[in-house]
Amino acid sequence: MLVRFGKTCSVALATVLSVAMLWSAAASAQTYRKGQHIEVAYEGWEQNDDGTYSFLFGYHNENWEEELDIPVGENNFFSPGEADRGQPTHFLPRRNRFTFKVQVPADWGDKELAWTITSNGETRTAYATLAKDYVVDSVVIASETGSLGAGTSTPESRANTRPQVTVLGDTIRNVRVGEPLTLQARVEDDGLPTPGNVGNFRYPLSSRTASSEMRRFKDAPSRITVGKTNGLFMSWNVYRGEGKATFSPQQVKPWEDTRASANSPWGAYWTPPPIPEDGVYEVSVTFEEPGQYILWGRADDGGLYHDQYVTVNVNP
Repeated sequence: MLVRFGKTCSVALATVLSVAMLWSAAASAQTYRKGQHIEVAYEGWEQNDDGTYSFLFGYHNENWEEELDIPVGENNFFSPGEADRGQPTHFLPRRNRFTFKVQVPADWGDKELAWTITSNGETRTAYATLAKDYVVDSVVIASETGSLGAGTSTPESRANTRPQVTVLGDTIRNVRVGEPLTLQARVEDDGLPTPGNVGNFRYPLSSRTASSEMRRFKDAPSRITVGKTNGLFMSWNVYRGEGKATFSPQQVKPWEDTRASANSPWGAYWTPPPIPEDGVYEVSVTFEEPGQYILWGRADDGGLYHDQYVTVNVNP
């Protein structure tokens, strides 16, 4: 949706804030909070050092709020072969790109691997192949997630390496319902890309700069990909497991929440959180229901990412 500005305005800052609200409203127009289905996505493939290949998958949960739980089985499976290929069973809202990988042999050839999800009465399937136009590298990932403009690159982006996450302590934990569990993860990063905004309209603005920022936004070229703020963050979320988990402090959203005030790199107000001096991020999580959970930790520098997982057995 293209937002056009008139030639007159009252107080510049008030106008900019009004635009922020309109932009947020536009982001959720013709969408739904709950009750909608999941679109599965094949993102592309990478070749590994040993000659094998990794298919990269993501998804688009059509809901803005509802987080769906779909266990591996008739409503969440891969074919041919093993139904369980490490896919999520807990689905965060909206667009989640490059969520997980499935490794296939070096002699995979021209076969297809299909991921099928049935949710809220709708069935969707993504088909993965080694088609040449689906090859993925670091620049493609940065471009698709909004760290770069589509089809562009810079010396900085080409030099960027993935952050590295190391979970401190056991990767299998036991805890009781309602008992806080502390997770620590050390993140190492090269400082690239330089933290800052790539394509979003930024807030808040001083009244002195509001008019110029409005003009810059009005005249900015349209984007065919999302805009993302570059900057390192570490985020933990539920990957598998039914039941509510509460994280403290509140975690940065790894999904594309484009609303202006969202705690997400795709939201216009977002700024990268402070990096701990020792590089160790700490979070506390509590569970409301017993069961086995897999928690997904992602370190993201804006352009690239690295994932780790912790299994938690939650007892009554």
